[in-house]
Amino acid sequence: MRALLGAWLPADLRGRRVLDAGCGTGPLSIELAQRGAQVVAVDLAARLIQVARERAPPQLAGSIDFVVGDMLDPGLGPFDYAVAMDSLIHYTPDDAVAALAELAPRIGRSLLFTFVPRTPLFALARVVARVLPVGSRPPSVEPVSEARVRALLAADPRLAAWRPARTARVSSGFYGSQAVELVGVRAAGA
Repeated sequence: MRALLGAWLPADLRGRRVLDAGCGTGPLSIELAQRGAQVVAVDLAARLIQVARERAPPQLAGSIDFVVGDMLDPGLGPFDYAVAMDSLIHYTPDDAVAALAELAPRIGRSLLFTFVPRTPLFALARVVARVLPVGSRPPSVEPVSEARVRALLAADPRLAAWRPARTARVSSGFYGSQAVELVGVRAAGA
């Protein structure tokens, strides 16, 4: 998924500001900074940010700002691009779209995000997970159909200036996620 989303962004990101929303241990942030971006890498988990800081190559000092916090914080400022890779999968579909709508006014070009697609195999896995002891259950994720995601995006008036562009699914082993690129109407015409 990281390779796919990275390929959807320009190869040369010099002079561009990118939000890595839910950066985890920072591999995408590092890749984008190596391509010239000024990256704000934010995650709610302080431990993940600590690991990301430790893993960042010293030559990228000043190119990545690792922040413990909320990706929706307006104090993070405006961006050319934002990537929310697997960071909205724990939200309900309505809440995920609301988060995108809150973030969108601060994004100038494109907003990339992922969701867990609703599939028969995933539905079975959720049933099995519910019978496991509470401490053994995997984190809860909210699967949703692509049609529902598109309908929610189209119905939110705050996203009227945005349109879905590319979409692709990545499945590998137990991992399955759907990527969507939202492009600002202004950016698409520029």
